[in-house]
Amino acid sequence: MSANNARVLFEQGSHKCLVYDNLVTGEGIGSNQFVLIDSGHMAVLDPGGELTYTPLTIELSRILDISKLDYVFASHQDPDIITSLPRWLIHSPCRVVTSKLWARFLPHLASSFQTSRMQADVSSRLIEVPDAGMRLPFGAGEIVVLPAHFLHSVGNLQFYDPLSRILFSGDMGASVGGAPGEVKDFDRHIPLMEGFHRRYMASKKICRLWANMIRTLDVAMIVPQHGGHFAGENVQRFLDWISALDCGIDLLEQANYRVPGRSALR
Repeated sequence: MSANNARVLFEQGSHKCLVYDNLVTGEGIGSNQFVLIDSGHMAVLDPGGELTYTPLTIELSRILDISKLDYVFASHQDPDIITSLPRWLIHSPCRVVTSKLWARFLPHLASSFQTSRMQADVSSRLIEVPDAGMRLPFGAGEIVVLPAHFLHSVGNLQFYDPLSRILFSGDMGASVGGAPGEVKDFDRHIPLMEGFHRRYMASKKICRLWANMIRTLDVAMIVPQHGGHFAGENVQRFLDWISALDCGIDLLEQANYRVPGRSALR
């Protein structure tokens, strides 16, 4: 089974983890799309929007029938995560896995699905994840859905594959402007992450609580939705770094909440 334009993150028997990191062109923010395959079953993680749907499905059709798609996982509600929702609902039998906080909002993205000849209810295709997370059967094993609230979304989720020991971390660990693939020099990589995490992560407390949870897992890689990923000793280095980072509300003062002056625009 050829992975074509994907990079193979892990392969063992019928279990494979793939990443597509070159599907976004033009002005859209670059993102990684992930695919898990096990025993002929398939799951897509954070598939993106209109910019990625067509190239991603073309790639997937080369390795497995899309009718084998069990799940589409959405870590949160952002456009680069799940605005391709109606197409996945129409063209595959997938269940969509997302936080219960966002489940009632996703039908707003799927009006074309609801008015199609299928006339199916979107809610019947959603798996609403409780705040504590859950485990979902997948192929011969399972996928662990982890709570990652306020990192950066209030109903954020992450996904852990126990066989490959890969944590698909969404925006946690994301970098801007760096090359895809494994991060080799962590210190040089920090400037590519720092501004993003200071702005988008809620607080050092939340980051520290999250890192404490991740340390209880056997994690070989942390693979974010944007930029390079961490493996080996850099997994621990990232957890240590994010646990000590002042971010979000840690950085806010009264000066951040002032009525703006008169605009020069007329």
